[in-house]
Amino acid sequence: MRGSVEPDATVDLHGHTLTSAHAMLDDALERSRARGDRVVLLITGKPPRRDSERPHARGVIRAAVGDWLYASRHAGAIAAVRGASPRHGGAGALYIILRRPRAAPKS
Repeated sequence: MRGSVEPDATVDLHGHTLTSAHAMLDDALERSRARGDRVVLLITGKPPRRDSERPHARGVIRAAVGDWLYASRHAGAIAAVRGASPRHGGAGALYIILRRPRAAPKS
């Protein structure tokens, strides 16, 4: 991807709790699938810095996203999850690549 494709949709989870972020992601994927979107930009926020000395909750949504996607009702529609290019948020964002919908069999 490397930023050469513009996302069809963007979901920003900043400022959400784990529960509200999970619900927002699920709803956004439902809408994107219904529209036939191919690339969803998911903004999660940057992961915690390795050199951080204080305990904090930074990065908890980012850490949960993989499990949410794997266990979601949309799992079969997700072709890949990739890190975003710097112009789309870099370490603070992901691309969710959706499979193309299968064409209905011709009668």
